[in-house]
Amino acid sequence: MTRNKHLLLWTSLGSIALLGAAITDEHFRQEWRRMQLDYRQQLPEESAVQFPIQLRQIVVPPLQATDRCVTCHLGMIAGGEEIVGDPVFGAHPDVVHDPAEYGCTVCHGGQGRATRKADAHGRVPHWPEPMLLPEMSYAGCGACHTHLTVPNLSQLNRGQALFERYDCLRCHSLEGRGATLRPGQEEGVDAPDLSRAGIRGFEPAWYEGHLEQHRNAVTGPWKTSFGEIPAAERTAIEVFLSSRVGAPGLVESKSLFHSLGCRGCHLVGGVGGDDGPDLTQAGHKDPGQLNFSHVPGERSVPNWYAEHFRAPGKLVPGSQMPALELSDSEIALLNFYLLSLRRAPVPQAFWPRDRVRAEHLGEREFSRDGETLFTTFCSACHGDQGQGRRYAGMEPFPAIANPDFLTLASDEFLTETVRRGRPGRRMPAWGEKDGGLRPDEIDEVVKYLRGLSGVAPPAPEEESRWAAGNATLGGRLYASACASCHGEDGRGQEGPALNNPVFLEIATDRYLVETVRKGRSGTTMPAFGSPALTHRMLSQEEIEAIVTYIRNWETQP
Repeated sequence: MTRNKHLLLWTSLGSIALLGAAITDEHFRQEWRRMQLDYRQQLPEESAVQFPIQLRQIVVPPLQATDRCVTCHLGMIAGGEEIVGDPVFGAHPDVVHDPAEYGCTVCHGGQGRATRKADAHGRVPHWPEPMLLPEMSYAGCGACHTHLTVPNLSQLNRGQALFERYDCLRCHSLEGRGATLRPGQEEGVDAPDLSRAGIRGFEPAWYEGHLEQHRNAVTGPWKTSFGEIPAAERTAIEVFLSSRVGAPGLVESKSLFHSLGCRGCHLVGGVGGDDGPDLTQAGHKDPGQLNFSHVPGERSVPNWYAEHFRAPGKLVPGSQMPALELSDSEIALLNFYLLSLRRAPVPQAFWPRDRVRAEHLGEREFSRDGETLFTTFCSACHGDQGQGRRYAGMEPFPAIANPDFLTLASDEFLTETVRRGRPGRRMPAWGEKDGGLRPDEIDEVVKYLRGLSGVAPPAPEEESRWAAGNATLGGRLYASACASCHGEDGRGQEGPALNNPVFLEIATDRYLVETVRKGRSGTTMPAFGSPALTHRMLSQEEIEAIVTYIRNWETQP
């Protein structure tokens, strides 16, 4: 009996002690309480007296959001006072939206109802949406926005360089730069901040107005910091300004994606290829579902993506994605973009105009000029200048800007190739598949290819089929001269596939004969119509015999 009494006594005392410790922890030792005490100590005396220590939250019923982030980030709550120099207690950076209207997690991720730092930031096991890293916080804009007509990175950089070269920062501010007085110079001009010119728009006749001010000025920045700008350079500057949406780094990351040909294999928003995974929701990848056994460093989604870009096959066995040999800065930008590919369950009443235009009106996320279209859809395989590519363990991709090729390929040949692709090969039918290219976009790609080489299209042909050689002889010659590169059955190896129904339908006999005769400079395809030490020269009759043999494949199943 005594033993039972002692057991009851000590377990009761232990329970009381445990409850006391829990109460003490909950009411006196919580991180948010210590942070609020620290915040109160830094407030002016009259404000500190009126500052209670309590949980604070932002509630947005339409978004079903309850975010308690402002319990610690007190400078961001409505009526809160900013503590200058303290990033935790500072005011929210100036963005287009009032954070109190949308909450925090819709943009930043994390666990809004949590009150402990690790839980709130989502850096705990089994939480699928950790908070975005501070340097990539603008990726959260992708939860609602779909930025439109973004050019490739070379165009963006070109416009930015011209914007700075023409001294626009003398009067205008842009993402925290510019519009500052310079030593020894007079007072500046009251010019608008262009950081959100892509959202707010800018005066279409800005140049004419600026030029008139310049011509009428006697001194000052209108005279010294402005002058005539050629039309092509003005267009480049306007392309750059149209990309300024108040999210530094995000548009640049999307531009890089539009420069590497990623849409050639990946769908984003229903547009692109289907060789690789659909990336539309790539920003929602759950770290708990990833294998980090080959990923050094922190077990985070950005770290996993970075290692995947460096060596895709190491992280995803059997991956068909080639190693693109990207720099660390390019990997960081691609990470930024992939993390922006997210969609918050936001009612349509909250949708911004760019998302409405993309999802309901079919407007493009990429610029529709030939250069951006080519680099967005084609450059991963054919190179950013159409120079062709070769990846380890993969068959080479042809150089489609090769002058010898474009001398023989008509615009119709190029258009049909893009539109109908190459069945059985990695070249998709961009004009026939869902999420492909529109007819006017294919025309822009063809014009861009012509501009890359400066080669005019060949003259029209009266007869597209005229070769009448000996097919038996052609078969023997093909086996000895062509099969080592194009395959015994013409399905392609080192050289492109010739036994392809679309290719054989759109290639004229002149295209085939002249290709064999002249070859392709800069490639392994020799000129069989010219004498050489490495191969036997072929006569016109023999070349036509090979073409006749190749044509027989059109009638074979």
